[in-house]
Amino acid sequence: MKLIRNVLGISAVALIIISAVAVVRFVARAADTPAGAIAGIHIDSTPLNRDLQSGNSYSPVVKKVAPSVVNIYSSRLIKEHSYRNPMMADPFFRQFFGDLDSGRELSRRENWLGSGIVVTPDGYILTANHVVEGADKIQVGIGNDKAEYSARVIGMDPPTDVAILKIDAKNIPAVTLGDSDQLEVGDVVLAIGNPLGVGQTVTRGIISALGRSLADSGGMGAQRQYQSFIQTDAAINQGNSGGALVDGQGRLIGINDAILSANDGGVGITGIGFAVPINLARSVMEGFLNGGKVARGYLGVDPQDIDAGLARGLGAPDANGALVADVTPGSPAANAGLVSGDIIVSINSKPITGADHLRVIISELRPGTKAELAVYRNGTPKTFVAVLGERPDAGQTYVQPDQSSPEQPAKTTRLGIEVQDLDSQLRLQLGMPQNAGGALVNRVDHDSNWYEAGLRYGDVITEINRQPVATAKDALDQGKAAHNGQLVVKIWRPLRGGGGITRYLSVDTNRSAN
Repeated sequence: MKLIRNVLGISAVALIIISAVAVVRFVARAADTPAGAIAGIHIDSTPLNRDLQSGNSYSPVVKKVAPSVVNIYSSRLIKEHSYRNPMMADPFFRQFFGDLDSGRELSRRENWLGSGIVVTPDGYILTANHVVEGADKIQVGIGNDKAEYSARVIGMDPPTDVAILKIDAKNIPAVTLGDSDQLEVGDVVLAIGNPLGVGQTVTRGIISALGRSLADSGGMGAQRQYQSFIQTDAAINQGNSGGALVDGQGRLIGINDAILSANDGGVGITGIGFAVPINLARSVMEGFLNGGKVARGYLGVDPQDIDAGLARGLGAPDANGALVADVTPGSPAANAGLVSGDIIVSINSKPITGADHLRVIISELRPGTKAELAVYRNGTPKTFVAVLGERPDAGQTYVQPDQSSPEQPAKTTRLGIEVQDLDSQLRLQLGMPQNAGGALVNRVDHDSNWYEAGLRYGDVITEINRQPVATAKDALDQGKAAHNGQLVVKIWRPLRGGGGITRYLSVDTNRSAN
């Protein structure tokens, strides 16, 4: 009896402990659901337990996630004119064959394949925008039931390449969303989708890099404005687009989006695949489902990446963060006190790795959000608080000024650049304010350090080493007086359609250009 009482006592204690843990887990899980989250979506933001990844088998994870990954069949009707045989222009042939080859309109249906992920039991599905863009018919195939559903588009967001679909279904398996901000290089991931139409396939790899931009990789993804991709070596092929990238516990941390191929044709595995982080995709989805549109935060800065030379020249401890090249007048950044030359190193205590990362972080925040910005200004750390606005749409490309403008006396030097003073006509042509100073760049030697740093014909030099440049002579004099051989050069670059952008360049006058 004593032994039985002891066992019962231990069991009672164990039961109390288990109940307490369950309550804690319940409270923690409830706390994981952020404001604005959609009903039915399960989010698990607890840190990944990296000790659980023995590597022996991922079968339990696959069984958990695979039913939530679906096939997407998209198609559109293409109308085109038939080829007109030149012989039919001859009346002799037409009298025998009539006008059979009259360039009549023909129709054909173009089909393509992708993947998607069920995120709510009532049929909301995340996928890549390019999987369904332009489609007039979308079918969704679910799991082993081989059931197909007609899908309607709830929202499409080309800047992030994210789309949300809806099918009329109930109680279908929905994936658990993870927290892509907690990912680390080296974490094990699984890619699940329907590559090349062979059927659902699972591949394993690791996170190879974070915060990748495709614009620097052969031009891929240049149409996407918000890029902070997860890079993985898990095998991804055509048809995987829109499919799931999950962590070792089966939580969705990315939407498979693109691959790099050695032949640029999108075929063949190179071990370089990219996925949209789930936190970015989730912000897009919540925007569509809560208000019918994606309302992105707007700070009002034009950011650029930092290299080691700029970091030294601007007094930053390292090359992390995003350099503020310009501040839009009247914007949240301007109202908060930010100025050109500031370096933003974190937002709401979240470290910023570069310009693309800054754009993504701001876009994930809602208009009206208070953003605490940690900034380096001339080597001194400062803190600013900005109330974000709503981002306006914008899209411009670089353009060079008209070379037919009247020539002004040019100044040149052994520095390898040729510059000239601005006059009212040049300012008008460039779209600059009439009181703007600076020196217009007429020529940059390709073997000069200036060219290597990024200076180009048509740029206007406005500052060198934080000193204003009002004339061509200022530019040449200050260019010769390099501080420790390092120049931080601020330029203004004209844009097509008017206006321009500001950029900082790091010119190392001690290094021989290639």
